Amino acid sequence: MQQKVYEGRAAVLKALGQPTRLQILDLLKEGERCVCEIFPAINQEQANVSKHLSILKQAGILESRKEGLRIIYRIKSPEVLELLEGVSRLLKKQVREQERIYSNLS
Repeated sequence: MQQKVYEGRAAVLKALGQPTRLQILDLLKEGERCVCEIFPAINQEQANVSKHLSILKQAGILESRKEGLRIIYRIKSPEVLELLEGVSRLLKKQVREQERIYSNLS
């Protein structure tokens, strides 16, 4: 049973481990969007963005709904944004630590 938990965590983290997908999530934290709005906003081809959206959806990070011919995507759960904020805090802490180390060298 515990192995399934680790596999689930790994699947979510793997889906998040790609810069384009992080750009998509950063855009979607402002609200739901259609693919037609996402791909020009992040300067990527529509087919490429659609593939990334599919991966994020399969990982349970995004959900979608149809609106006429358009598919609208949104973040499924705010916990993913909390996770990304935690990563940002970790990176800021690492940068501060490196700055402290370098300042002690001079």
